[in-house]
Amino acid sequence: MTQLERPSASRRHLLAGVGAGLSLAAAGCLGDESASITPVSLDGERACDQCGMIVEDHPGPVGQLHFEDDEPEGGRPGQFCSSVCTYTYRFDAEDAGRTVRATFLTDYSLVDQEVFEEGSDTMFSSHVESEAFSRTTDLTVVARSEVIGSMGPDLIPFGDDGDVESFVEEYGGEPMSAEDVDRGTLEAL
Repeated sequence: MTQLERPSASRRHLLAGVGAGLSLAAAGCLGDESASITPVSLDGERACDQCGMIVEDHPGPVGQLHFEDDEPEGGRPGQFCSSVCTYTYRFDAEDAGRTVRATFLTDYSLVDQEVFEEGSDTMFSSHVESEAFSRTTDLTVVARSEVIGSMGPDLIPFGDDGDVESFVEEYGGEPMSAEDVDRGTLEAL
């Protein structure tokens, strides 16, 4: 196992916190209630709402969806073991008429991830703590890289453009706004 060095991780945490605080303050002034939604930890025996796998038991990015209604999740956010499961569930829910108030994915710019190999696969460690998530509105995802997630090819999210560039240089892939992902993006993985 190799741990990527992140000498400015504490600076990133500080900047992310300041940015989040300013976003919440501005949204509060504008009356955007969804801005007050915060991510939850996905630790313990939480099963992915899309595929049923235990979220924290698998590598790669994880996600959560906060809906306007609370069914069928029973009042908790939707929880997912991969970016692909997060988006698939979101698209199906939207097609069924549900309103998503916030989507969060692991932000690999906020965590000190470990990189490991299993056979010919390259994977990043999973991070389920609430502080590891950012809204998709603040993320860039990299599609079709050498790094896979729990369900195979995945979208690897970052909040910092410099991290996106470094990742693409090392692992390849195509960056895009996390908000531009659609079903075609998932099918092309």
